[in-house]
Amino acid sequence: MDTFAALAHGMAVAMQPMNLLYALIGVFLGTAVGVLPGIGPALTVALLLPVTYKLDPGGSLIMFAGIYYGGMYGGSTTAILINTPGESASMATALEGNKMAKAGRGGPALATSAIGSFVAGTIATIGLAFLAPWLVDFAVRFGPEDYFALMCVAFVTVSATFGDSPVRGLTSLFIGLTLGLVGIDKLTGQARLAFGIPELLDGVEVTTLAVGLFAVGEALYVASRRHHAEEKLEPVRGSLWMTKEDWRRSWKPWLRGTLFGFPIGALPAGGAEIPTFLSYSTERRLTKHPEEFGKGAIEGVAGPEAANNASAAGTLVPLLTLGLPTSATAAMMLAGFQQYGLNPGPLLFAERPDLVWGLIASLFIANGMLLVLNLPLVGLWVRLLAIPQPWLYAGILVFATMGTIAAKPSVVELSMLAAFGVMGFLMRRFDFPIAPVVIGLILGPIAESQLRRALAISLGDPMVLLQSPMSATLLGIALIALLAPFVLKGLGRFKANED
Repeated sequence: MDTFAALAHGMAVAMQPMNLLYALIGVFLGTAVGVLPGIGPALTVALLLPVTYKLDPGGSLIMFAGIYYGGMYGGSTTAILINTPGESASMATALEGNKMAKAGRGGPALATSAIGSFVAGTIATIGLAFLAPWLVDFAVRFGPEDYFALMCVAFVTVSATFGDSPVRGLTSLFIGLTLGLVGIDKLTGQARLAFGIPELLDGVEVTTLAVGLFAVGEALYVASRRHHAEEKLEPVRGSLWMTKEDWRRSWKPWLRGTLFGFPIGALPAGGAEIPTFLSYSTERRLTKHPEEFGKGAIEGVAGPEAANNASAAGTLVPLLTLGLPTSATAAMMLAGFQQYGLNPGPLLFAERPDLVWGLIASLFIANGMLLVLNLPLVGLWVRLLAIPQPWLYAGILVFATMGTIAAKPSVVELSMLAAFGVMGFLMRRFDFPIAPVVIGLILGPIAESQLRRALAISLGDPMVLLQSPMSATLLGIALIALLAPFVLKGLGRFKANED
């Protein structure tokens, strides 16, 4: 009953006129950036962090969550109509969705995508509301050594799952951890890696790093690619509405996709790509119309899109209860919390229940808004694709620079923005994942303080990390997650040599 009462209180907060406006702006922006290839919700939240610096924390976080949900919806539009997923999580949708569009069934493909996203998002948000308090009760029993071990799991799993190479993922993580060391040591008061620059004594601003890596780096990368394949837009022909047969073939994939997306999204090594492809392969196995797969099967759109949106709600579980981001957008939202002096975790539910439950309740409202926005306004979203890329990315660069100046007017800050932008470009050019850098900068100082606290309590005995059963188990999981990719790669090479 406590959860129902908290959710009712949260709904009262979310229904306030200003919060409704924030939610509407968030879902509108999220859908727009989801439609535009290469501009995802992580980049958008990064751009908005400096702009929302002095706004209401609750409203800003509701807007960020709306952008996250909207980006998942919008990515399916380009995946279906031009075979270009706006988000990596929409890649599975493109397999059957674009074939349906070419066959003149783009309307039902977009409809099953929007309705499936709504169904999955609603069920997953209910799961978030009921799972989060239970996880909070569990997390309050964590000691500093347990938190440090949990951070190690997050570091390893996130680094290993972002990108194709675990070594590159770990390299990106260590760049972020090194940046996290810049500033004044909280224990000794000594300056670290500041190089005599007073502006660096406060540490590297997460917003500057995020805007530089995501926005400036993406703009430079797009500008560097001179030869683009021409995108052929498939017009939406016929009715948008689904037939009775389409409904009959879609509702089970929606539910199965939700069951894949929510739990996997909530795992430290989650994300949306794994459940979407699992859902696609499952629907391909279970379908009564195997001849349609590869030619435009509606189940191949319904299942992955449901998994995609359910995973978005799933990633908010570890973010809100443990302060662990499991995706690039979740990392940006964590930066948003820290911008307002808030630390997601068990204590946040006790200290700011209005903010947490208002955010969770706003997800139900955002879901409803997205359903209304996505079906009637398909024509509008498609027109966004006509914006010339030079205009689009020039606007992003101007917005990124102005936002950074507004948040912290400093020549050093602008120089860091440019440096991080070049670093973001080089990381994309050489296929290094971006998100682990931001996660390393955010979680690195937290992990360091928890380790120091654990060592202080045990009078410097490092074995304290193995004396707690929870800490020992988590460190074991981190070690397995670190070694597994290398072992699997070695086995693959051994098998290839045998063949």
